[in-house]
Amino acid sequence: MPYYVYILQCSDSSLYTGVTTDLQRRLFEHNNTGKGAKYTKIRRPVILVYNKKCENRSMALKCEYAIKKLTRSKKLKLINGE
Repeated sequence: MPYYVYILQCSDSSLYTGVTTDLQRRLFEHNNTGKGAKYTKIRRPVILVYNKKCENRSMALKCEYAIKKLTRSKKLKLINGE
């Protein structure tokens, strides 16, 4: 089963990074249910601005950790494919 690392842009323009096996379901949860992250719940609506497919959960978590360590400007460059 593939895993995805994703970045959401929140309504306040902040960025949220997470991991999932189903991007559409997770985006729906972030925007419409109590299953979304506490961070995004108060910053709705959120939009998916980046995703990367990973071979397994371990790789996805390592990628998520690396992205979370980036500065905002470096995350924006990643999102824009730079």
